[in-house]
Formats: sequence, C-alpha cells, structure tokens
Amino acid sequence: MRSTKEWSGRVNGEALPPWSADDTGTEPPRSLPTDLVKPEATFRKSVDDFIVDEIPAFDASGEGEHLFLRIKKTNLTTNEAVGRICRALGVDERGAGYAGMKDKRAVATQTISVPFEVARSPDGARELDIEGVAIESVIRHRHKLKPGHLKGNRFTIVLRDLPVDEVPGVVDALECAGRHGVPNAYGPQRFGRDGNNPERALAWLAGHTAGPKDRRERRLLFSALQSELFNRVLERRQSEGTWDRPLEGDVLRKSDSGGIFLCVDEKTDGDRAARGEVSPTGPIFGAKMRWPEGKPAMIEREILAAATGSDDPFSRHHTLGEGSRRPFVLRAVELTVEKIIAEQTALRVRFVLPKGGYATTLLGFAVRLHEENGHP
Repeated sequence: MRSTKEWSGRVNGEALPPWSADDTGTEPPRSLPTDLVKPEATFRKSVDDFIVDEIPAFDASGEGEHLFLRIKKTNLTTNEAVGRICRALGVDERGAGYAGMKDKRAVATQTISVPFEVARSPDGARELDIEGVAIESVIRHRHKLKPGHLKGNRFTIVLRDLPVDEVPGVVDALECAGRHGVPNAYGPQRFGRDGNNPERALAWLAGHTAGPKDRRERRLLFSALQSELFNRVLERRQSEGTWDRPLEGDVLRKSDSGGIFLCVDEKTDGDRAARGEVSPTGPIFGAKMRWPEGKPAMIEREILAAATGSDDPFSRHHTLGEGSRRPFVLRAVELTVEKIIAEQTALRVRFVLPKGGYATTLLGFAVRLHEENGHP
C-alpha cells in the first residue's frame, strides 16, 4: 500500500476533505486543491520578502553600440528603473531594452540595455547614483536586449502568517509542486491593475473602440488577451484532467530544448510527460501560431470563437504578436522549503522557473496569497 501525505485544510476550524500527494513521487495528484482548502499566507510583507534574480540567456560580447547594465532595483517597476537610468545617462529611452518585466514590490536583479556611443566611456554608468537602483556591472554588446532573452528567474520568497497547524501541509504541497509541476496559468498581474486589459483588447479588436495610440500599450493589451485565452484553454484542460497528459494531436514541447512536435502516440508521449521530458502546450494565438490537431484543436478553436466571435481575429495584427505555444505544465527546479526558526508561521521558499513562469502561480498551488497592501 502506498503511503500518502494529506492536506488537512480547514475553514473556520472545520476539517475539509483532504487531497493526497503520492509519497513515492511517481504520480501527481489528479485533482488540485481549491482555494477553499488552501490556507492563507502573507507574502511581500516587506520588499525583501520577494527576491528575484534574472538568469541571462547569453553573455554580452564586450563590444558594440549598446551598454548592458546589470542592475538591482528595489520597489520600482522595470520601466521606472529604465527611465531613471536613461535620464541619468542622457540617452533615448526608446532605444532601451530588457529581457523581462520584474515585479515592483521586490528586490529584483536583471539586465537592461541602453544605446551607448562607442566613443563614450562607460565609467560614468558604473558610478550612477540613482534612488532604488544599484548598478552591479556594465558591459558593451552589439545588439539591444529584447523581451524573452533570458533563461529564467531564481526566486527567494518568504511566506508569513501561516496557521501553525497548516505549515507541514504547505511544505508537502510545495514539494509536490516541485516534483510534478503545476498548471502554468498567467498570474493576475498580466491583466493590468484593474484586471480588465483583455476586455479592453476585445473591444478594440472588435472595432467598438479606437484602441490606444501608444504602440507599447497596444502590445500590452494584445498580450493580455492572448494570455486570457491561454488561461481559458488551460482551465478547460484542467476540468477534463488532461492539462498534464498529452492527447493525440497536441503540440508538445520538449523540456530540454524547447522544440515542439505533434503527439501521435498518447502512451509513449504520456510516459515522457510523466517523467517531465515533455509538456502539452496551449495557444498564444497569433497569425503564425502552430495549431494542434484533433480534439486539442477543437477545444482551442471553440474557446477562441466563443471569446472573439471569430476563428481568426489576430491575423491583421501580426505586428503586435505572431503567436506561439506555451506549456501547460510549469516545472520548478532547485525547489527548497525552509522553516524560519525564529517564526513558527513562516517559510522561505527557493526555486528556479523558466522564462514566462510566474512565482505566484507556483506558490498559489499550496496557499492563497495575500499581500499586505491589499492586493491578492
């Protein structure tokens, strides 16, 4: 008989039915814990409770007309940090680049690039004194840093104010997430401060509004709609129990290389998925997105048509996003959970996520996240 670890969720002191995580690590739980079952945890109680370090995709060459700055920003958005640096250096912010946006309420280390004439010495950039920004290193490169040019992110996050009797269950749930992965949903920060960016994008694409004039804002709205539709497909696959199980016709993604291919053998590819070698993918709709076949394609077309009234609403906006595939399964590596000795109700969680993965998505598998500033 297999031993199991049970989640002893409680609401108002009442025990709820447990979910089980296989202690052998060979089978993921088929049903995921709901918010009613999960205890609440406070995160980002202080800025340094959320630390993220970007892992670069490549090393800068040391020569060229762009300057790569490795920065540590505190309690600033990426755009705010980039703006302050560009103004301090007297360069055009429109020529700046970064691999990914980092959370504001955090201590975040990342690389940005700025246009920088070859004849100009970078020494001044090394000595910048900017509130909320520390310059860790400076090096030249031939090209601007573009979105997506990173391997992933390394997180160190403190969860506080957990119910004492729930701490062991939270540890078990996080370790289960580390072994098997979790649904790779986009977090709420993807959809704007009020959460309505997908609706704004739909109104714009349908011709009900003119849409924003600023290209960056158009891309932001477009991306939010793509993300919302991915989440809807993922929710459908979760409801059918196939979010982590390949179906014939699925476009699968290799975990090591990122290569994609079509599933033609559910048994063989299912075994590979169970080992973490491949994952079914969902749609980031766009003109050049690769479509699946069979039932996966039917699900995606049905959800796209229900949301937009069309099976091809994106082709005329290909400059805002050509489309791609995103894994349904988010897998963390190097995950460790440490009890903070001085506090019986706090945990320090360390892990690495691939690019595009949300720390809140992983943590949300085990707890309901609550921020001190009132945001979920």
